[in-house]
Amino acid sequence: MANHTYLEFIFNVSPPQPATEILIAELSEIGFESFVETEGGLTAYIKVGDFDQDSFEAIGLFSNDGFEISYSQKKIADQNWNAEWEKNFRPIAIGNQCYVRAPFHEPKNVHYELIIEPKMSFGTGHHETTHMMLEFLLQSDLKGKSVLDMGCGTGVLAILAEKLGANSIDTIDIDAWSYKNTLENVERNRCGRIQVFQGDASLLEGRSYDVILANINRNVLLRDIPVYAACLNGGAVLVMSGFYEEDIPLVAQKCGQQGLRLEKKLQTNNWVAVKYVF
Repeated sequence: MANHTYLEFIFNVSPPQPATEILIAELSEIGFESFVETEGGLTAYIKVGDFDQDSFEAIGLFSNDGFEISYSQKKIADQNWNAEWEKNFRPIAIGNQCYVRAPFHEPKNVHYELIIEPKMSFGTGHHETTHMMLEFLLQSDLKGKSVLDMGCGTGVLAILAEKLGANSIDTIDIDAWSYKNTLENVERNRCGRIQVFQGDASLLEGRSYDVILANINRNVLLRDIPVYAACLNGGAVLVMSGFYEEDIPLVAQKCGQQGLRLEKKLQTNNWVAVKYVF
């Protein structure tokens, strides 16, 4: 990113879900570029020149009596956002096997080193959901398997899947930033068995996989679980995250309707990741 002046909006949302997910979708449609979910709601960023007050005030969620939303805003001084990101980005380790770092960090002698430059995309391993998805992968036997990384963000899960021996990996994300960033990170990690697509679950018709990874959000998962199930080979695995502990009954009900059985659950703070088998 070049130097830009941004507006920072801090939203307090009650109850946080599903309001936060809806708010992210509505803000994305009017030019907001980057989001950080917090315990109390959401922090969102937009370039000053892209902000339109009328469009902002017309957001439907603000007039929904089922939620309480308050916010504050401030202008973030013009700065080099890449330098700011580099200053705050820290490498992370998942156990003693996997090390996720940016290109400017010193390499480390581990089994699986992933070099990720996220830019505006989600997925570095710092967020609880991505970290748990990486944990699930490290516990899995992927040798010779076909893998789908749905909502790939930076492509970090797909990159680890290839390093773990997956035979073929498809990645899909609806976001143009994520599509481009995944392509860059795939090349950066010298991966040769990953295909990158921009789109949604409609691209899955006629495809089949041994392992499906979906780290998205509750509403998208609930909508698309039947599509994922239709793509699973016999004995295949569906690993999902991006939702809270209180959402588990809804996810379990939808998975049960598709003949999926829960095998394992991970939880960090209030975030969960689940592994279902077909």
